Amino acid sequence: MSPRSTPFLQMHIDAGARLIDFGGWNMPVQYSGVLEEHRTVRNAVGLFDVSHMGEVVVTGPQAMAYTQNLISNDIHACAIGQAQYAVLGRPEGGIVDDLISYRLSDHEILFCVNASNTDKDFAWMKQAADGFDVEVVNRSDEFAQLALQGPKSQEVLSALTAVPLHDLVYYHFKRGDVTGVPMTIARTGYTGEDGFELFFAPEHAEHVWKALLEAGVPHGLRPIGLGARDTLRLEMKYALYGNDIDDTTTPLEAGLGWVVKLNKGPFIGRDALLQQKQAGLTRRLVGFELTERGVPRHGYPALDEDGQQIGIVTSGAMSPSLSRPIGMAYLPLERSKPGDEFFVEIRQKRVAAVVVKTPFYKPAHRS
Repeated sequence: MSPRSTPFLQMHIDAGARLIDFGGWNMPVQYSGVLEEHRTVRNAVGLFDVSHMGEVVVTGPQAMAYTQNLISNDIHACAIGQAQYAVLGRPEGGIVDDLISYRLSDHEILFCVNASNTDKDFAWMKQAADGFDVEVVNRSDEFAQLALQGPKSQEVLSALTAVPLHDLVYYHFKRGDVTGVPMTIARTGYTGEDGFELFFAPEHAEHVWKALLEAGVPHGLRPIGLGARDTLRLEMKYALYGNDIDDTTTPLEAGLGWVVKLNKGPFIGRDALLQQKQAGLTRRLVGFELTERGVPRHGYPALDEDGQQIGIVTSGAMSPSLSRPIGMAYLPLERSKPGDEFFVEIRQKRVAAVVVKTPFYKPAHRS
């Protein structure tokens, strides 16, 4: 089965992108190079095609009650016009997916889910709708999605819209026209930098892409691929589903306890998470740096001084911003404090590593 393509495929080809199959989608992994693209986002502004992400919409009189039962976070703490990060949990505590909920009204909520999980998530959401007066619809094909990320993103976008962006705060959204196209403008992203994610109809893809690139010329805007998206999110210790979190990990182990509201009342997975919290964690997802040469990768074993495996690396790379090898790993609780030392096995060799505080990198606007 050949991979699906977003509405921007021809634009990626025209821009010289190297395309790969990513979760069943034909996506650009890089254009000019991962290092250059990474630094463009940290220092200026980059444009990402994220149209592979899924969009599921729930509507109906009980949309809020349904969502409250579905996700780990408290949707009642999310105002209309606000977005909220959360996880879809399994009854036994594992993670179906992580997602962002956009509260459009009291009766309509948009969920943005991970591309490779869209069908699984939609089936899970439909099943969870039993007993609620709601309609759950997979509307992924109705959306193109672009992410404009970097310290100069507001300057670029402001040139194309009359929507006031200066008062659009982090994790909130507005509706309005950008270069004449109606869309949802959300101040969200997966890079740690200031930025926006834009949701609009696919038939406007080429027009919006070209208008953003043209408006971005004075600010150094470049198209950015999945390679830099991965190193950018890793420097922030943002979890990637399938690597750092999945059905076998809980949000408490993954350091996502801040989006688990155990006191809000019943929700799917609450009992298991409450039990885990009361019993105490046995492992934790930590950030680490190698103190010797090497690059940690997903799946590499984490070892103790005797060479026994004590955990596993979930993500890793050479950090373009810090020029040192960083990664994430699940380690036993007693070895998960900053300063704790262990080893990563890289090609049958033990390489020294140390647990560090995260995020690894703090963007200027958050320092």
